[in-house]
Amino acid sequence: MSDYIAPTKDMNFLLEEVIGLDHICELPGYGEVSSDVTKAVLDEGARFSGDVLDPINQSGDREGVHLAGDVVHSALGFKQAYAKFCESGWVSVANDEQWGGQGLPRVLSGQLSEMWNAACMSFYLCPMLSAGVVHALSRHGTDQQKSTYLPSLVSGRWTGTMQLTEPQAGSDLSGVRTSAVKNGEHYLINGSKIYITWGEHDMTDNIIHLVLARTPDAPLGVKGISLFIVPKFLVNADGSLGERNDVKCVSIEKKLGIHASPTCVMAFGDNGGARGFLVGEENFGLQYMFTMMNFARLEVGIEGLALADRSYQRAANYAKQRTQGRSLDNSKKGHKVAIIDHPDVRRMLMTMKSQVEAMRALCTLACAHLDHALLNPDKDKKEFHQAMFDLLTPVVKGWCTEQSVDIASIGIQVHGGMGFIEETGAAQYFRDARITPIYEGTTGIQANDLIGRKISYEGGRTINILLKEMESFLADFNKHTDEKAIASIASEFSQALDSLKESVDWLVRTFPMDKRKAFAGSVAFLKLMGIVSGGWLSAKSALSAHKILSEDKGDKEFLSAKIVTAQYYAEHILPTSLALKKEIIIGSGSTLALPESQF
Repeated sequence: MSDYIAPTKDMNFLLEEVIGLDHICELPGYGEVSSDVTKAVLDEGARFSGDVLDPINQSGDREGVHLAGDVVHSALGFKQAYAKFCESGWVSVANDEQWGGQGLPRVLSGQLSEMWNAACMSFYLCPMLSAGVVHALSRHGTDQQKSTYLPSLVSGRWTGTMQLTEPQAGSDLSGVRTSAVKNGEHYLINGSKIYITWGEHDMTDNIIHLVLARTPDAPLGVKGISLFIVPKFLVNADGSLGERNDVKCVSIEKKLGIHASPTCVMAFGDNGGARGFLVGEENFGLQYMFTMMNFARLEVGIEGLALADRSYQRAANYAKQRTQGRSLDNSKKGHKVAIIDHPDVRRMLMTMKSQVEAMRALCTLACAHLDHALLNPDKDKKEFHQAMFDLLTPVVKGWCTEQSVDIASIGIQVHGGMGFIEETGAAQYFRDARITPIYEGTTGIQANDLIGRKISYEGGRTINILLKEMESFLADFNKHTDEKAIASIASEFSQALDSLKESVDWLVRTFPMDKRKAFAGSVAFLKLMGIVSGGWLSAKSALSAHKILSEDKGDKEFLSAKIVTAQYYAEHILPTSLALKKEIIIGSGSTLALPESQF
């Protein structure tokens, strides 16, 4: 067993030395944000995650949630933890000050999100989805809808959900059948939704559901979907709660993981129709919902990072304590040692640590682009950062979650047989992580979006800007190769970058002629882009650490570890880029060769 310790030192290093906190602080509304402010916020977040959320994680996993009638009862301690979460102001960190938020940068709230998810992912799924509802209503709601719902959502007094999936319509939302019939100033919603995270619970007085539904004369397919606000309790003109709406949870799913997060089957209209209030215009619902979905995809990528780091922390702590076998080190020869002394255990821990740090850097970079996309006053720069955020989002979501499963699996392996036993806690991270490459769009969906809309349809314009930035960095990096570790990183990164560039060129040429061939390697490309982007940011971290050390400043132990970790990533993770390039460019034939009858 080990307590969660938020990696604030690495988070602060990324903000100040790699991403550029000073550029974020220059954005309108962030003038009072400084290095001291971010450090204080992260320190407080670390305390809360360790003191309040981590203690309910394993117990919540064991207990789960319980449906009694149409009320879902949360696991022991969750309701009290949620009240403390709201009282401490954590719900409102990145929300607009107009509605009671604190207006802090997304790059900071993203790092806090890592803490909350690492400490107790089942808990944080609830406020995370509420934040997505706030994001969507802030962009697309009427002034009346904003004033009615946002203050209570931002304070945490109410929570929110996103309701898309139906039994017959999973990822393909063109099959949505939930109906919405206009009835005066509102619509009557009838239908059912499945897989609704925190769709019902006892932690707040009201739940605000955002629901996709189809009006009677709507066009077929996704162009005929509208978005509706469907509150659990109707809200009176004075803000008080009125009668119970015609929406309820009819069952909760039994799942592999995230047991303390209720995944609900929701029924609308068992007694005539739930009252729903149109967001924006009819038939534009999917467009509006994508505002929330893209936010959620970023957050799910951060979930993957968080679970990977938590698994690494527990594995490293166990490896330092577990005595097994004798040392191969001549200075310790013949002595029984902790398993961290064994080379293969070191390999596993370095594989976990190096990828976690690369994932954290990529998530932080994506959040920084989002800050600029939302607030940069320069129109051209705003559009540039939005394009970069859009490009990186499927990579953050897809790569970080896939790696999370692999890293959590390695975490079990470090524990040996004890990892397969639930009481150590290692297995929970693996079970919880397994949903992350699935929900909010599977890895295949993210990969298809990446090579289709984000790369091929624009002829590689945005990704080539990113590649040029990587090339420019490599030229600067090569000026410091007198240091052996830096030279090794530079050499491996250069080869990996070439693999990515060749793969992009191939995709841009191939996609217009043979989409099926291009899509056959889409997941391999997403992984390649994640690995190379992570390698770029790891190299940037190593160079920053090298420069600080050369000035005889900073925490020498931390900075030297950054360089060694980046070197391991370069020598062990980046070489897989060549295999992925081959999978993308020459592997489609064997992927598609067999007829259905031979499977």
